[in-house]
Amino acid sequence: MTDDVAAVVYDLDGTLVQLIVNWKAVAQDVAMELETHGVDASDADLWRMLDLADEANVRREIETIIGQHERDGARRSTRLPHADELLSRDVPVGVCSLNCESACHVGLETHGLARHVDAVVGRDSVSTRKPHPEPLRATLRELGVDGNAVFVGDSRRDELTAERAGIAFEYV
Repeated sequence: MTDDVAAVVYDLDGTLVQLIVNWKAVAQDVAMELETHGVDASDADLWRMLDLADEANVRREIETIIGQHERDGARRSTRLPHADELLSRDVPVGVCSLNCESACHVGLETHGLARHVDAVVGRDSVSTRKPHPEPLRATLRELGVDGNAVFVGDSRRDELTAERAGIAFEYV
């Protein structure tokens, strides 16, 4: 990673911590809730279910279900090696995640990282989600940085987010 960046932004799950979440159970719970609102999500993955929730105007209910699973998973999460790297940073540090913001805070607090992170943007912090660049841009705005940053993540979605935001990217 380059040493001359003004900020470092990390993905959370799979990068700093590993949330312990049964995503199949989450999808089942979400599908059942959508069904109570007349929405058939039987063939949808969780991300499509969020879109269906938006279309049916029940996003809040769905976020409540997903968020509870994520917060529980954050409490049981394991700390990953890049968390130690975060502690040694002398530039502003942010987290930009597909997890809900409250689960990000729980995961960071669980592993003693919260006081080392200057900005947290989760799936529900802005109106779009990764790989749209806005969540990463919002994180950088909170850090007071305009462009000279690196985004560290564990997925192609993270890489696309950085690319679309015009930010350097590093895989874990």
